Amino acid sequence: MQLRRYGDAGQAFPIYITVVAGLLFLAFAYLAVGQAAATRNGAQTAADAAALAAANDKRDQLTGRWLDNLPNPDLWEDILDGEVDGLEPSCWRAQQLAEENDAHVVGGGCEPEWDPLGYTVRVETNEPVGDSIVPGTEETYATATAKAVIKPRCSIPPLADEDNGTSEDLPQLKCKDNKNWDLDLDDLSDLPGPEDLFDVHLAD
Repeated sequence: MQLRRYGDAGQAFPIYITVVAGLLFLAFAYLAVGQAAATRNGAQTAADAAALAAANDKRDQLTGRWLDNLPNPDLWEDILDGEVDGLEPSCWRAQQLAEENDAHVVGGGCEPEWDPLGYTVRVETNEPVGDSIVPGTEETYATATAKAVIKPRCSIPPLADEDNGTSEDLPQLKCKDNKNWDLDLDDLSDLPGPEDLFDVHLAD
């Protein structure tokens, strides 16, 4: 009986080794998946930040253009709709925010949407996934895409013919959250800011 017990133990030892090896393999596999997921999440964070940065830059430029044309309410609607010529490109902000998140905008990866009030940005991480049991991950980089849109928060009532062009009596600017602006060219101490005129958010 004693010899049989030792014999059983000897036969079980290779099974233990196999089980331990399998568990170690699974642990390394889960680690590889975790590395890939972390890199992918980092890429998505960079893409989101980059797209929002480009959209916010354009929002600020549109606000500036609206302020420049405050005496010309016939131009307000086009400005709120993003139909403005001569704005500076905003993709440099996308590249800047991508770099701050350890990524970079890939070629042609910052494009305005067909709607003038939007940007789609594609980025790639600066660092690869790294060494793992999965072949090739040491040279695999994560990419991600994000789209940010600008939505006007305000509208203006239809202008009468005599109101077109420069006017001392400006139309009321009606904005979301029941915020209305009665504007007076003789008193410009209270004007809407970029966040009052436009919403900027990520789109699916």
